[in-house]
Amino acid sequence: MPLLRRLSLTALLVAPAMLPAQERQDDRTWSLSERVPAGQWIRVRNLNGDLRVRPSSSDKVEITATKSWRRGDPKDVRIETKKSSDGSILVCAFWTEDATCSETSYKSNSRNDGWRRRDNDVSVEFEIRVPKGVKVGVWGVNGGVSVEGASSEVNAGTVNGSVDAVSMGGPVQASTVNGSVHATMGRFDGDQDLNYSTVNGTVVAEFTGDVDADIDLSTVNGRFQTDWPVTISGRIDPRRLKATLGKGGRRIRMSTVNGNVELRKR
Repeated sequence: MPLLRRLSLTALLVAPAMLPAQERQDDRTWSLSERVPAGQWIRVRNLNGDLRVRPSSSDKVEITATKSWRRGDPKDVRIETKKSSDGSILVCAFWTEDATCSETSYKSNSRNDGWRRRDNDVSVEFEIRVPKGVKVGVWGVNGGVSVEGASSEVNAGTVNGSVDAVSMGGPVQASTVNGSVHATMGRFDGDQDLNYSTVNGTVVAEFTGDVDADIDLSTVNGRFQTDWPVTISGRIDPRRLKATLGKGGRRIRMSTVNGNVELRKR
């Protein structure tokens, strides 16, 4: 066999192993297995379906997306991945051809959004396994968000659904519109402000150890509760509480319209 032909055949045989084959996809499922350095981000954006984050038993981020439907076509929903130079990964689920997704936003310019059509009821549920030290950013529109076992920064949000985010480290940011918010974190350094918000639902934030912060809590139809003694500044307002925990410092904002606002000691 000529040398050139042997080399070409060898290249064809080994090429599949050299591809970035950590990503796999079919009509029903999509999966990704990729290393993300500690201190960098795994970000996932979804429109229709739940997002669940759990600790990984390996040194890789492991993601499985499962599509479900009755009338829709799963091929109408695609999932794409972008990897940054620092090792961070962005995963986006798209229901329309002209949708765009970035670390900070998700946009669709179509007047007839595919995911809003009555004949497209496809939903995508994400299961995300995260190694220690990797930062987590997960956002949805129609679906709940659950984060457990994270050990670094977490940013979690949705529109229609509850958010429950737990990190052994922190900080944790969490928000929704229709649903409750429950954020739990361990001790963490820095003076970053923290924000927790919803419109219809209760907002709960739990901290480990002493907290030095300036708090700004607000609700219209609900009550306030704090496990720490607070120093109130200004007049007492049944709908808004501005106070100081400990020595003060970072600002913790918690707000809802219909629900309670609770600061708990873990």
